[in-house]
Order: sequence, then C-alpha cells, then structure tokens
Amino acid sequence: MTSTEHSSRPGAHALDLGATWIGPAEPAGGPDRHRPAYQLARAFTVDGGVVEAVLHVTAHGLYEAFVNGERVGDAELAPGWTAYRSRLQVQTFTVTDLVVPGENVIGALLSDGWWRGQNSGPRRANDYGDTTALLARLEVTLDNGNTLVVVSDGSWRSTPSHILAADLIAGEVHDLRQRRPWNQLDTWSAVRVEEPTGEALVTSTAPPVRRIEELRPVAVRQMAQDRWVVDVGQNICGWVRLAKLGPAGTPVTLTYGEWLDSTGDVTQDHINPPDFRDPGVAPSFQTDTVVSAGRPGEAFEPRHSTKGFQYVRVEGELGSVDTEDVTAVVVHTDLDRVGGFECSDERINALHRMSEWSLRGNVCDIPTDCPTRERAGWTGDWLVRVETASFLYDVYGFSQKWLRDLAADQRQDGRVGNLVPESHPGDDRFPAIWPLTEGSAGWGDAAVHVPWTLYRTRGDATVLSEQYDSARRWVDFAVTAAASGRHPSRVERSPEPAAHEQYLWDTGWHYGEWLEPGEDVDAAIAKATVADPAPVATAYLSRSSGQLAEMARILGHAEDAERYSLISARSADAWRTEFLDGEGAMTPPTQATYARALQFGLVPDHLRPAAAARLAALVAAAGNHPGTGFLTTPYLLPVLASHGHVDVAYDLMFQPGEPGWLVMLERGATTVWEEWGGVDSDGRPHASLNHFSKGTVIGFLHEYVAGLQIVEPGYRRFRVAPVPGGGITWARAHHESPFGRIEVSWTLRGAQGSIRVTVPAGTEAELLLPDGSRHELEAGTGHRTWSSRPG
Repeated sequence: MTSTEHSSRPGAHALDLGATWIGPAEPAGGPDRHRPAYQLARAFTVDGGVVEAVLHVTAHGLYEAFVNGERVGDAELAPGWTAYRSRLQVQTFTVTDLVVPGENVIGALLSDGWWRGQNSGPRRANDYGDTTALLARLEVTLDNGNTLVVVSDGSWRSTPSHILAADLIAGEVHDLRQRRPWNQLDTWSAVRVEEPTGEALVTSTAPPVRRIEELRPVAVRQMAQDRWVVDVGQNICGWVRLAKLGPAGTPVTLTYGEWLDSTGDVTQDHINPPDFRDPGVAPSFQTDTVVSAGRPGEAFEPRHSTKGFQYVRVEGELGSVDTEDVTAVVVHTDLDRVGGFECSDERINALHRMSEWSLRGNVCDIPTDCPTRERAGWTGDWLVRVETASFLYDVYGFSQKWLRDLAADQRQDGRVGNLVPESHPGDDRFPAIWPLTEGSAGWGDAAVHVPWTLYRTRGDATVLSEQYDSARRWVDFAVTAAASGRHPSRVERSPEPAAHEQYLWDTGWHYGEWLEPGEDVDAAIAKATVADPAPVATAYLSRSSGQLAEMARILGHAEDAERYSLISARSADAWRTEFLDGEGAMTPPTQATYARALQFGLVPDHLRPAAAARLAALVAAAGNHPGTGFLTTPYLLPVLASHGHVDVAYDLMFQPGEPGWLVMLERGATTVWEEWGGVDSDGRPHASLNHFSKGTVIGFLHEYVAGLQIVEPGYRRFRVAPVPGGGITWARAHHESPFGRIEVSWTLRGAQGSIRVTVPAGTEAELLLPDGSRHELEAGTGHRTWSSRPG
C-alpha cells in the first residue's frame, strides 16, 4: 500500500501524527445542519503476527473509528469540543485485538459535530470551518520486530454513509437499508486532501464522554394511531435506543422534549423558540428519523447527536410500542464520583438527586448551561457550579481542560467571553451584538474562581500555575474597565469622578444577578441593559483580585500579591462607599446584594450582624421565599446559617410554593429549572427545565446540614460543623479527599445528638458541635455526643 511505512515507533505522547488531513468527497453547498455523515477508509496488509496496535486519531467534526468493521473504544462525541482555533484533542486507542495478519481495513464515520454543525446559543453553522476532515495514525508492532504505520493520506476512500443527516442539535436521519460494508472500497470516491489548519494537537486531561447508564421507560402512552409518547422517568442528556423498527422501508420519527403539553404530547416550544435562533436555522430540533432495513435484531441508536429530554414521541407504522422497545441512554463525561449526601427527609434527598441529575446532564464534554437549546459553556454557570460539583465528582481534569480553552479563547485585552469554547469569531456574524456582551462580571471571573476552587478542593497548585496568566489578564481587564468609564447615573450625579470611582466597575455589558424571581430572559436582558452594574461587578472585582493575590502568594509572585491585595481592598472600599451605609443597609436592597456582600467579605465585622438581620428581614418580607438569581443562590442559605439565622435558612429550603425548590418537586421536576417559575401553576413550561444554577443550594446540605467544610486546601485540614434544623433527624455525607475518605454521620433523638467522623491519615479535623463545644479529631473514626437542652 502506498501510504504504509516502516519506522521506529514515536513516543507514546507524540502529537505530531505524521499524517495528512483528509476529508470526504462531497458536493459543495450541502444543506447546513442536515449534512450526511461520511465513511472514510483504506485497506492495508499486515505481514506477520501482531504484538500491539495503537491508533491515534482526531477530526474536524465528530468521528467514530473502526478497524475491520468493529467500532474502536467506547468514547462518544470524540474528539470533543475545545478552542478549535487553538487546540484540538487527539485520542489514543489500543486496537491490538482488532488488527489481524493479512488484509485489514481501517476507517472512520465522520459527521459535522461542533466543528461545522450548529452550536451554542445562536446555533450558527460553519463557525470553525465548512468542511470536515480526519487525521489518523495506526502503529502496528509485529512479532518480527518491525513496525507498520498506516496514516491518513490521499490513498483513502470515502462515501456517504447510511446517516443521511447528522447535527448535534437538530438530530439525525438514518436509512439502515443503505449501510455500506467497510471492506468494499472499490466503488468509493477518492478523499479530499486538506492543508493543516494550524491548531495544536493535544491530549486531554478530562475523561471521555461515554454512555453512562441505561433507563427503562416508566410509561408508554398511545396518543393516536402510529403515535406514542414515552416517559423515561428522568430528564437526561443522551438519546434513546429503539429496538422495534418495523418491516423494511418503515420510517420512524423520534421527537425529544423535556415536558408535555396540555394534551399529553411532547412539546419543544419552551426550549426552541423561533426568535432564539439564527434566521438561517431550520426548525428541526432534537428529532431523529430512521428507516428500517428489516433485518432481525436491528436497532437504532443515534450517536452523532445528543438530546435533553424526559419524553420521546414515537411516530411510525409499528403496530405497538411498549417499554421493552425503548431504552434511554444517559450520555455525559464519565466523571468519578467522590462524594454523596443523604438525610432523614425524603424531600431533601429528592432535591439532592434532582440537582445531581442537572449536574450530570450538563457535563457533556464541557460544562453546559442546558442539554437542549444551547449546550453552551457559559462561564458564569460553571463559576457557580464548580464548588458543589467538586464535592460530588472529580471534576479537576474536566475543569482543567475547560480552563485551557478559556485561556486560548481569551481576547487580547484580557476579556473572557461568555462561552468556553467561544465559537463566535468576533465579527459581525449573527448575532452582531455578541462581541459587545463579552467581559461580564460574574461570568469572566470564572478565569479566577474556577482554578482557585480546584486548588482548594485538590490542594494541587498545578492548575494555579497553568491559569495564572489568564486570571491575571482578566483582573487587569476589569481594573482597566473600572478606571476608564462611568455609568451615566454617576456622570449625572457629578461631572467629576470621586477618588473611589477608579475602583468602581460600572461600565460595559453585565448579566448581573440574572433571573431573579419573576424575571424571564427578556426581562433580565432589559434590566442588564440599563441597570448600574457596579453593585455586582465591583463585588466580583474585589473577590477576584483577592483570590488572585492568594494565587500569587502561593506561586511566589510577591509583587503581584501585594498589588492585587491592594486592588481588592480598594475596590471593596469603593463598594462600601457607594452601596453600604453606617447601619448595615445596602443598595440595592435585595437578597442577592446582602448575601453576596456578606459572602465576599465586603461588610466590616461590626456591621455584619446588622446586615445579616436585614437579609433575614428581606427573606421574611418575601414570605420566606428566595429572591436570588444565578450568581448568589449558592450563598443565600450558608450566609444566613453562618450569621445566626439557621431557622431562616431552613425555612427557605422547605418553603412550599413559588419561588422555591420544593415547588419544582411538587410540579414534577426531575432536574432544576432555569427560571424559578420553570413550570407554572397551569403546568406550562418556560425556558430550560435542566439548568443547575439554582441547584447549587445542595452545597448547603454538604457544608451545613452534614457540616463538612474545607479549611486548608485539599482537605489537609477540614471542619465538621453540622447545624441541624428543619426537622431533619439524621444526615450523612462523604467525600474522597486527596488523603482518603472523609465520612460524617449524625443523628438527633430529641435533645440528644450523636456524630461519627472519619478522618483520613495525614489530615487534621476540627469538630464544632451544635452545643458550641470544639474538639480536635485525630486520624481514624471518632464519636461524640451533644445535648441541645438549654443550659
């Protein structure tokens, strides 16, 4: 074979594959979002016994690799989504068992994926390129000592596959009658050879996306002749496998959705509004079509798109559909579980499960906002989720990969985009306003807070060293933005800025608290357009510069540490000057303002009790309902509990009705809603029903109900300080720290409490009991009791 070469094997981590980019032969001007998947392949001969065979592969688009017709590995959506203009991941598979002496065929199934399919909020196509391509290298070590190397090059062949259309968001169209064998290449066309695009080929620190588990439907209801609605019982990210396809030539359509309309049919209206999309986007959304080949045992499983759904409409001449015919496949990044929580109240356990499912549904190669309309890596979403996620799952490598993309896509002036990866090239492409919205406080601050949280959780400063320059550039951007302009309200107040305004960040686009109770997306955008951003943006400037100063100290950058500490202090002073009076009252007087200020250390010690009391009063005035949005919900209950208002925190958590958490359960939610009123009292859905931000309330369960809190990075020292309440009579939690498993379990019988704590070797632990007593715990499992009787 012309492209077979014999050479010494390169190092296992070599990323120069010595191969050529090749693409399928396809007509120009194919329909965006409805292009077929292509098969690319070539034959090769192995002269000898196979000792080892290793395949390195990547793609512009999504690929599935095959050797002799057998699928390679179990990774889905490979090569994953990165900052494609800078970084592209290469996967390596051991395929020794698939390569045989004699004739072999290596191939790949290639579809648009994120590369040229629709992605993110605007759901444009061709953001990274208008052609797909494959890069591959197979190294076969023979028993005669030689190495056979097969690379992608112009000798490969291509053909359209049986997948007639494939788009990550639109869905797929399969005609199983058109399956093409991998070993019949004579009728295939020559591939197109492409020039390198210049991105670095890299390995990934993140686990791959896999099929994680399968769910059997809980109900199937026939809506009409040849029309059924399947309820899989849980809102998930993934797809379904359909095992009943009918006689040859039978078309079957699957439409996926999160909710049902008033007739009990699947609805997509709340997650696919027509004004949300690029005008060129076809309405097809989360819909698969398959045409049967009539072969025994035939099944349909779409692996080149994902869907966010609990319900699936099945349409076709199948006679009947039952629960044995449909399997829901849960698909997301294969994160290792490292933590868990459970307590005596099943409502709270259900809330925890609901929040976990929202987390799982939004870790599909990148941290997404929702698995439906956008699947976008909103920076603010991961900023608020990363702490809770780190308690439950090992997200270090997953986040590290994402942070590298954040740095790669960061603008020259230090701005961090709204999304990571950021597919918008920054030009006047739809939506033209998009580049103007970059640099939002609370979103771009992910450049600082995410690596800082990973360090706090793992105790490994590698991520700080890697991301330090990116974090510094973001803070410098924010400092410059604060000093270079003024909000119109301040110009009206005084033509000349006061001295403190140099550190008051009140210009630019900011999403702000985002989706407080009563707000929908349109209202939140309208508010963000005109509101003074300084109460939120200046608070984040203070926190991020303070965290950056700590990073600098750890990494030995003394001058930077001093500089950013000063910036943090001065921006805190600017915030106090504008928004805090001498009685602990704040402007604007919202739950979010108070909770954020208390959490970020913006309130002087002597005013903290008064400020916390005002926060509790605001909660009472709201009928003990939450009043926070995306950014501050994680802090609301912890701030109340740590400032002497434990009862208010529990009242908030258990409060029925809207807005709140339990109303989601009452109205049938299995994941957390984007808006507090995600499903209204009439059962109508609004916006996404699978957003995690409001699910960050479960951090209160870990750190206050169970009481497990980090004191020193990596849990080198930790505190156990449970604050029982709300009628909960027992709780337990665990976390696999870098030193070993930490376990906390407590019970309350009347006034008597008992707690058991497991402390790993090499760590120190402080136990603070509800009666106020403190205990230093040694390695091993310790037991203590307390009494809650007065006196």
